[in-house]
Amino acid sequence: MSTTTVVRVLGALAHDRSHPPAPRCGCAPPQVLADRPDGTVVRSGPVVAKAHAADTDREALTARVALADAPELAGILLPPLPAPPGGPRAGRPVTLWPHGEPVDPADPDAAPWEEAAALLARLHRTRPPLPLPPMRGPAKAAAAVARMRAARPGEPATDAVLAAWRGLPAWARGEEAAPAHRAGFLCHGDLHLGQLVRHPAPSGSWLLIDVDDAGLGDPSWDLARPAAWYAAGLLDPDVWLRFLAAYRAGGGPAVPADGDPWPALDVPARALTVQTAALALAKSVAEDRSPDEVEQMMIDTCARIASLPPELAAGRSS
Repeated sequence: MSTTTVVRVLGALAHDRSHPPAPRCGCAPPQVLADRPDGTVVRSGPVVAKAHAADTDREALTARVALADAPELAGILLPPLPAPPGGPRAGRPVTLWPHGEPVDPADPDAAPWEEAAALLARLHRTRPPLPLPPMRGPAKAAAAVARMRAARPGEPATDAVLAAWRGLPAWARGEEAAPAHRAGFLCHGDLHLGQLVRHPAPSGSWLLIDVDDAGLGDPSWDLARPAAWYAAGLLDPDVWLRFLAAYRAGGGPAVPADGDPWPALDVPARALTVQTAALALAKSVAEDRSPDEVEQMMIDTCARIASLPPELAAGRSS
């Protein structure tokens, strides 16, 4: 089904949930917030409709949406709205959500790093309230590498990223379960600033959104993206230290309460570096361009990781 049709269906669902029936409507047209292979997101007024990927595991999605609606996660995850009647639409499962105010990309100084860290600490400390699938962080990294391999086979940059990938332990490549003592925590699975909104807008509390990758796993994965950015020189050290301090102040279990956090963060940070570099190489082919400056920094970081002695490149998986 075409993207236009999917957007129309989603816009109608969101509109009907947020407005009473009327013969004529002066509402603004639906707004497309995202349109990617893994999800199309459309807003109408205070309601957002999301069409998940056609190959989504429906049972796992149901569990993840139920997690967002669980009382134990109130104030941490944005709760869903009641499911639309009639099941999947346009051949894809659909969920409905309240609209929240996202982080303003034009105001980086106001980015809620400490708030994100505090939410993660609360999430990781919460006992799972229902049976859940594994969080999908390692699986997403593996998918990014597969996408890069298909888009850029045999190129030097690809080879460097693959070398860094092969240096990771099997659990970080999605080939095995995480170490047992690290595998049973509630995790978001894809933490970045785009996964926070204020609700109710415009001045409500920050909440985490997008539970498509949530589940049980190693909580250090949720700290891996800012850790990777810090290690690559993309995140200001002061911001990183404030984020880490807020997570520790909240009692987060991903890192020790004090001392060096990197034995816990090294492997997932390297995995997120590989994932970011792999996506950059794949996207640059699709968009017929060279990697931009930030993307190239992550690719170069993979080359440095790949050049480390084996005993260092193997990292510490505990």
